[in-house]
Amino acid sequence: MNVALNSVKTEDMAGDAAPVRRPVDTGKLEVRLAHDGAELLAAQRLRYRVFYDEMGATPSPAAAAERRDFDHFDPLCDHLLVIDHAVAETDGPSVVGTYRLLREEVAREHGGFYSAGEFDLSFLEKNRRPDDNFLELGRSCVAPEYRTNAVIQMLWRAIAGYIVEHKISLMFGCGSLPGTDPDALAVPLSYLYHNHMAPPERRVRALPGRYVEMNRLPREAISPRDGLRTLPPLIKGYLRLGGYIGDGAVIDPEFKTVDCFIMVPCDTLTERYIARYQKGDPAD
Repeated sequence: MNVALNSVKTEDMAGDAAPVRRPVDTGKLEVRLAHDGAELLAAQRLRYRVFYDEMGATPSPAAAAERRDFDHFDPLCDHLLVIDHAVAETDGPSVVGTYRLLREEVAREHGGFYSAGEFDLSFLEKNRRPDDNFLELGRSCVAPEYRTNAVIQMLWRAIAGYIVEHKISLMFGCGSLPGTDPDALAVPLSYLYHNHMAPPERRVRALPGRYVEMNRLPREAISPRDGLRTLPPLIKGYLRLGGYIGDGAVIDPEFKTVDCFIMVPCDTLTERYIARYQKGDPAD
C-alpha cells in the first residue's frame, strides 16, 4: 500500500535520525539528506520526471494523478538529495538528484528491503558474517542537465560518508537494464554472468517464478570490452567499486527493465578511496 504524503512526517523519516557526518557543498549545489516531507516530495517529483516521463515507466493511477513516484518504503528511508540553490522553486527546494538509502536496522523493523520483492535475501542472512551490516541503495536519478561527473562524485562522496558513519559492510540493490526482453539483453546479461558473478556465499538468487537465466551466450562469444560497453553507467560504476552480481535476473514490467541484484562489499573500498571521495578528489 502506498503512503500518502500527509502521513510522511519529519519525525517518521529515518533520515532525521541518521545524518551524514557533514553536508557536501560545492558552489551552488549541495548534497545532504532530506529534512522533511516537502523535500521528500521534491525528490519524488524528480523521480517521476526521470522514471516515467523520460524513461517511459508505467505509473500507477495514483502516481500519475500526483505526478510523483512514491511507495511505502519512502517514509522508512533516508533520501540523499542534490539541491541547486541557484534555482528558485515556489513549492519547495530545487532537487536535481536523489538516492534512496535503507539501512538494515530500519528494514528489519518494517518488513524488509524493497529488493526482497525480486530476490531471495534470506540467503544473505543464512550466510551472514559477524560484522555484516547491510544498506540498500535505490531510486537513484539525476535531472538530465545535471548528469555530470562532478554531480555523481558529490553523491558518492556523501554515500561514502554515510557508509563510514553507519559502519556498513555491504551495499546492494537492483541494477536495471533498459527493456523487458532478456534475449535482446543477452550480451550484457551474459557478460555479467561470466565476469562478475558473486562468490558462492553471497550469491543471492532471483525469486522462484521470476528467475530469468543470465547465461544466454557462451563466454567466448563476448569480449570483455564489448560486454562492458553495453552496461548502463550506474552498473559500470558499481562494478568499478568492486561490485558483483547475484544469480538470475528479474523482469520489472512497471519500470520496463530487467533487473540484476548488485552487491558492493564496502571492505573493498579502501580507506584511501573513501577519503578521496570525502575530500572531493577525482576518482581514478
